[in-house]
Amino acid sequence: ICLVIQIFSGLLLATHYIPDIYFAFNSIQFIMRDVPNGWLIRYFHANGASMFFIIVYCHICRGIYYGSYIKPRHFIWCSGVIILLLMMGTAFTGYVLPWGQMSFWGATVITSMVTVIPIAGQYLAEWLWGGFVIKEPTIRRFFVIHYLLPFFIAGLTLVHLSLLHKEGSNNPIGSDFIGDILPFYPYFAVKDLFAFAFFSLFFGFFVFYYPNYLNHPDNLIRADSLKTPAHIVPEW
Repeated sequence: ICLVIQIFSGLLLATHYIPDIYFAFNSIQFIMRDVPNGWLIRYFHANGASMFFIIVYCHICRGIYYGSYIKPRHFIWCSGVIILLLMMGTAFTGYVLPWGQMSFWGATVITSMVTVIPIAGQYLAEWLWGGFVIKEPTIRRFFVIHYLLPFFIAGLTLVHLSLLHKEGSNNPIGSDFIGDILPFYPYFAVKDLFAFAFFSLFFGFFVFYYPNYLNHPDNLIRADSLKTPAHIVPEW
């Protein structure tokens, strides 16, 4: 559900966003102020990213507790790890796109870390930048990567679900006896509806009452390469 929300809202935002260092910040303001319901779409997308990671972290903790990384479900676990890495790449590239202070300096810090990779580090960093510094080509490349990665995540999610369907879900006692299997509907479907209702209320609370709570206030300031923020930290 989170992935569908992110892809759908992202496609709508992409129709008005301009991947340009001179117009990116203004295009976000245009979406927020002038596009009909643009503020709602943007807040759904921005807060949806945090909600997505919260749900995924809970899912990972559940998998560790249940021992879902052990055979015969190790391939399910590996596909999930790849999905998480792609999500991190998607989130990072998306974080750069608003071109606020935290976007620019976050990109500077993270991409500079790539240079420590032996031999290929500097070449990889320059490929990400599209030059020798973060400039016009950087934001365009990040926009393309951010646009494409969710579709790879969607495809890999189908693989993840097909592997899960083949091996079956894990349980707290680790029982794989076929006689213990219960149909998904209606037993687990009803439980999922309760979880979905709680998630919707939690998500809506941030979107409608505290839409900027999970965002850094410095990112509401246009990117300035001559002024470094006092604290370059994650939102949560």
